[in-house]
Amino acid sequence: MSTNATVARGIGPRAAGLGHQIARSAILRAADSPRVNRLVSRHGMRLGARQFVPAEKLDEIVPIFRELNAQGARAVTGLFDDYALTPAQVAVHEHEYARQVARLADEGLDANVGLKLTHLGVYFDHELMFQSVARLLDQAGERGMRLRIDMEESAVVDATLDCYRRLRESGRDNVGVVLQSYLHRSSDDLNRLLPLGLNVRLVKGAYLEPAQIAFHSKAEIDASYVSLLERSLPHAELTAIATHDPVMIRAALSIIEREAITPDRFEFQMLYGIALAEQRRILAAGLPLRIAAPYGPTWFTYLMRRLAERPANLTFFVRGALNR
Repeated sequence: MSTNATVARGIGPRAAGLGHQIARSAILRAADSPRVNRLVSRHGMRLGARQFVPAEKLDEIVPIFRELNAQGARAVTGLFDDYALTPAQVAVHEHEYARQVARLADEGLDANVGLKLTHLGVYFDHELMFQSVARLLDQAGERGMRLRIDMEESAVVDATLDCYRRLRESGRDNVGVVLQSYLHRSSDDLNRLLPLGLNVRLVKGAYLEPAQIAFHSKAEIDASYVSLLERSLPHAELTAIATHDPVMIRAALSIIEREAITPDRFEFQMLYGIALAEQRRILAAGLPLRIAAPYGPTWFTYLMRRLAERPANLTFFVRGALNR
């Protein structure tokens, strides 16, 4: 809804922005609630969550990705699971990521994998984490696949970017990283990363962070996102534009046209089941689009964090549940 439309309905821009912040905070608190998590994990698939989280196992991902490829879309999967706090838990997660890499490649799918460092030891052993990620990248590289390191809460941003830099310095170039526009630091982080030959996904951000380090208003987060696009699209090797927001999509398209960015240097990224009309428009225009569909036991927290990036997306989830 445009600003003019909100004013016409008697809702000023400031009130609309406050509503966005309240909705976002409520969604993120629900994501971290053990009670809500247990309830939705038990009944959510039956109530319609499968429209947005279509798989709980790797075997279920393969036919979904085959269909996405047939429609002209690329795909990416990942893993929903609890944080790893022991070497044994890291080994379990690394094994599952390796299975993803091998299976997607063996099936000949146009798909790749996103890695969460909280699954691979970021909270207790950075060297173990680095070696785990390096092994996965080497396995993926042998199959011509790029992996991306996801970005999580602010407490692990430094470790995440340090790992990315070290991987690039080791000669591994089949790796991407993520920057979150709601963090104040992301502009400086982008400037420091660009000389590496950067492959970056830009997102708005989906964790409850204090105002000292993160923008809270939608207007500030959006302005930061566009600012990152303005520098990343012309200068990064590849920019993944991860958003369902039509305003951000239009901003990206304007920069792409103005700077004559070729399709091999960008792609749009969206979640399975969200903003389907936007997905169809991007594909119909012949633009590259990658659809994310991770799987695993802790899918609810992931879904809620993604919805919190743009609370209006909650409408898609509720409508899907009610229309079953």
